[in-house]
Amino acid sequence: MKQNFIIRNIPNTITCLNLFSGCIACVMAFRGDYQWAAYFIYIAAVFDFFDGFAARLLHAYSAMGKELDSLADCVSFGVAPGLIMFSLLGRVVFPDYLQPYAEYVPYFAFIIPVFSMLRLAKFNLDERQTSSFIGLPTPANSIFMASISCYLPAFMHEHGMWLIGVTVAFSALLVVPLPMFSLKMKNLKLKHNTRRYIFFVLSALLLIVVGIDHLYLVIILYIVMSLIIAIAEKAKVKKKA
Repeated sequence: MKQNFIIRNIPNTITCLNLFSGCIACVMAFRGDYQWAAYFIYIAAVFDFFDGFAARLLHAYSAMGKELDSLADCVSFGVAPGLIMFSLLGRVVFPDYLQPYAEYVPYFAFIIPVFSMLRLAKFNLDERQTSSFIGLPTPANSIFMASISCYLPAFMHEHGMWLIGVTVAFSALLVVPLPMFSLKMKNLKLKHNTRRYIFFVLSALLLIVVGIDHLYLVIILYIVMSLIIAIAEKAKVKKKA
């Protein structure tokens, strides 16, 4: 009985570690330490990947686990990237016409957690999103925001409007009806995970070439691959019809 209790709670424990990492990322964002904020968002994403994998592997599904996962994601992949962007927007240079409003512009960053919550709420209610996603997953969006905060500070300091554009574009990607393949695997078999393994290999090669600091490029690769797969599948269905 004790062993069963422990096994049942392994996925929830991993989810709590996701939340814990997300909370630390928020603190690092408040301090303006973007490197460590990014690291803890990456760690949270790893925990987010493995909590579902552990639940499937151990057959330890629970209603509480599903709710806990969404609540943890709200912090790690909603609030944390929002705080990073808030901090960045408070440090950049804006055009003259925005200077009178410069102190208020950073609050625009909080559309990231707002749209992230909308994305998570839709995911919980949408029965179509069992093996794939509709809209950019919140972990992918969070990783992108964390990565650009580390690699492009000098560029962004002189181009504040670029940050606003990124915030709008990626917030929209969270809720648009764009099919995206899931990276979560039910097993390790190649025939069930071909596109995932292709993505992992391409991502590894990309990072070897450009360096780990360019992790945001992996998210762009993920979006492009999802678009290509969606177009190919739509053309396949149209051909059959």
